[in-house]
Amino acid sequence: MTPAIFGLSGLTLTGDERAFFADSDPAGYILFGRNIADRAQLRRLTDDIRSIAGREKCFICIDQEGGRVARMKPPEWPRYPAGEAFDRLYDIAPSSAIEAARLNAEAIGIDLAEVGITVDCLPLLDVRQPGANDVIGDRALGSESLRVAAIGRAMLDGLARAGIAGVIKHMPGHGRTTTDTHKSLPTVTAGADELESDLAPFRALADTPIGMTGHLLFAAWDSVNPSTQSPAIIRDVIRGKIGFGGLLLTDDLDMEALSGSIPERATRAVAAGCDIALNCWGRMDDMTGIAAALPALSGAGLERYERALAAFSHTSDAPVERRSGLIAARDTLLAIAARG
Repeated sequence: MTPAIFGLSGLTLTGDERAFFADSDPAGYILFGRNIADRAQLRRLTDDIRSIAGREKCFICIDQEGGRVARMKPPEWPRYPAGEAFDRLYDIAPSSAIEAARLNAEAIGIDLAEVGITVDCLPLLDVRQPGANDVIGDRALGSESLRVAAIGRAMLDGLARAGIAGVIKHMPGHGRTTTDTHKSLPTVTAGADELESDLAPFRALADTPIGMTGHLLFAAWDSVNPSTQSPAIIRDVIRGKIGFGGLLLTDDLDMEALSGSIPERATRAVAAGCDIALNCWGRMDDMTGIAAALPALSGAGLERYERALAAFSHTSDAPVERRSGLIAARDTLLAIAARG
């Protein structure tokens, strides 16, 4: 098995993709808007992926956060709020905010299960900081560590109720970023003591089976390597200080925060201690290069992968009839913030 998650080029698998995926046996797949038209098409696509993988338990993931990060969009699917909505409600009614986040995540999970997706790259546990770049912004669950952890736990619980695994991101914290990591590499100059608040939500949810890195340079821990490619940060901070023992994915390797060819980026990340290289854009040259460069998933990484598979269930009949009730209950709770 290739320790990579690959993207697809379009609404259906091409002949080259079929042959390559069958041969390389990637650990998983990620879907974007270019892969999505409607429910029937998307279900056919995920069933096709599953048939090539040759296993019912197949790691098929998506970024379906709500707000501006949503690959499955109206009118085919409901519009979901960004994380900031639950943060605002928490100011007034913390328990209501936690319940609203749980209801919202379960409704998202039902959407995903219905079309054969098994993993959502949610929740963000990045603690929002004043003056930071807006690449996180309203996606964040708050600017206080315990609040972020509480809302994040509720989101994981909601997804799990629908049989979907969540992914905590972006370790060791993306809230202080000064630039958009899609475009350049940010340097975080905060000291190690100050960064403890960034680590706290991840530490609180360190038992989550799947997590994702962020592409930031943390001067306090490694002044040379971005966290995704830093042996020191992965070993001492993510595995050490945070205590994360789950499957560790990179953030998208195509982001310009990283340098070198895509296969080189993947090789450095896996050598540093990431379990899985995430390559989103479905470019065949990049994917074949990664498959040729990386060793097969084995040892502790394979064990973590197998535990991650146990975190979701593949169900052909999601409880779709529950979704409208969940959304209505969520909206009733979110309305408290509007009145406040």
